Amino acid sequence: MKPVRKVEGRAIPFGRKNVDTDVIISAEWLKTISRDGLGEGAFESVRAQKGNVFDDPEYAGASILIAGDNFGCGSSREHAAWALDDMGIRAIIAPSFSDIFSSNAFKNGLLAIPLPQAAIDRLMEVAKTDPITIDMESMSVTTPFQDRFTFEMDPFRQQCLMDGLDEIDLTMAKSDAIEAHEKSVDSAQSWHKPVMA
Repeated sequence: MKPVRKVEGRAIPFGRKNVDTDVIISAEWLKTISRDGLGEGAFESVRAQKGNVFDDPEYAGASILIAGDNFGCGSSREHAAWALDDMGIRAIIAPSFSDIFSSNAFKNGLLAIPLPQAAIDRLMEVAKTDPITIDMESMSVTTPFQDRFTFEMDPFRQQCLMDGLDEIDLTMAKSDAIEAHEKSVDSAQSWHKPVMA
């Protein structure tokens, strides 16, 4: 997982509420276990509408998505986080997220930043013309116009995201302790060893 300490640049002012995971990536894209190429299917039903914000050249290469309340509701598909990552999104800012989506985002190194609706409204305006900066160390979202919105995150999640550590990395960091425990179990519980005839 890539460390995420700062995300800055243009943001897509999507703003829609109750965006479920089927809108983020529809079921027909779930036949793969590969993350590659899922960005093509991200927001497919929205992109089918003429003049949608995702295909606006103004936001090409944007790494931040601004959404409405209850983002990522619906099914628990991890493909939704994969699709966002594959399309270049590193952070989503919304008033609230579904618990499952928030967990999947964290496990895949995406920032799910909760901010009040007033902050979202302001960021939607700024995103139309100027970049936005998310700083994980100061836990803040700022604009070139001196706007500063702070957010909260579990300190463990914050550190994992900043260091680029997923669950496998965290487990591997304890490999010496795991090996020592396995050896102590082997010596203390000889009854579970196979008996040679």
